[in-house]
Amino acid sequence: MKTVNEQLAIIKRGAEEILVEKELIEKLETGKPLKVKAGFDPTAPDLHLGHTVLINKLKQFQDLGHEILFLIGDFTAMIGDPTGKSVTRPPLSKEDVLRNAETYKEQVFKILDPAKTKVVFNSEWMSKLSAADMIQLAGTTTVARMLERNDFGDRYASNTPIAIHEFLYPLVQGYDSVAMEADIELGGTDQKFNLLMGRTLQQHYGKPAQCTLTMPILEGLDGVQKMSKSLGNYIGIKDEPNDMFGKVMSVSDELMWRYYELLSFESLETIEGLKQAVAEGENPRNVKVKLAMELIERFHNKEAAESALKDFETKFSKNAIPDEMPEVSLEGEMPLANLLKEAGLVGSTSDGHRMTKQGAVKINGEKVSDSRQTIPAGTTSVYQVGKRKFARVTVN
Repeated sequence: MKTVNEQLAIIKRGAEEILVEKELIEKLETGKPLKVKAGFDPTAPDLHLGHTVLINKLKQFQDLGHEILFLIGDFTAMIGDPTGKSVTRPPLSKEDVLRNAETYKEQVFKILDPAKTKVVFNSEWMSKLSAADMIQLAGTTTVARMLERNDFGDRYASNTPIAIHEFLYPLVQGYDSVAMEADIELGGTDQKFNLLMGRTLQQHYGKPAQCTLTMPILEGLDGVQKMSKSLGNYIGIKDEPNDMFGKVMSVSDELMWRYYELLSFESLETIEGLKQAVAEGENPRNVKVKLAMELIERFHNKEAAESALKDFETKFSKNAIPDEMPEVSLEGEMPLANLLKEAGLVGSTSDGHRMTKQGAVKINGEKVSDSRQTIPAGTTSVYQVGKRKFARVTVN
């Protein structure tokens, strides 16, 4: 068992905020394994690396000997999570929830140890509450307190409808902490209100208050917007190894360190050593290769990682893609020929069509033939025209 200070250093790695740190230290000082809770609404079947930021933190707690409570919000998913939404979110059917939940478990156990992880569903206790119980739960919080949430407050100020059932979501999430007797709850920075509701309700029901730990929202491949499937700037944990490798290698040198902090299981000392090596002249590409290999081995296997590396070297080394190139940011999806012109890689869209037709245009090292294909917003790729013109282009 590591000392309290050693545990705290690992727990705080990459974390945005701990409330209340003094209380967490007191809990750690007891020497007892803490009940660490994180809730996931199975609203989509496939996870990307942005989702794993929280799961990685659970893994760190698990390695420290604490009890991991992986909560699948099958009950709350049927309410619909209003967090960050400007409109009422449609609830999922029970069948959708259960199907997605099974896929979730399959994916998260690529990170967590299934033998040391307790998977629970909040319908286990929420479905047993009567209508009177729910009314009593609703009576613990005022409308004014609910409107302190940014999304609720903004919608109320702009006369955008808020359904009454949406107010129940943070209350149910908070009640989960009561039922599970959580010592600490993890969530993204956008979940802070809901996490603190857990503290409030535990105190209301006469139980020790949980601490809360928020993790930052991971930026996507563009380095600007959050990683999202809808924006196309994501790395899915089910991506094919070669695709995953290429996507990791496409991130900027600056964003690479952010990914190391939140996605890698290398020690902070090792990462500092890598930073020092780069500062002294090591090629950042080599450090990205190391990260890509780690992630592919985690979600696939070592052989797949080695094969992806070999494929990358074959494909990209021959193209002699430079480490330094212009970084271009463009607004809105557009045809490839227009993007090449806007990025300064060709003189006109006609040149873009002609060069593509001649086989002189590549995207991430892959030759393309359709100059009219639409490049979607939320993507970052390396574009090449001929042998010497390169640009890393982000389409916002």
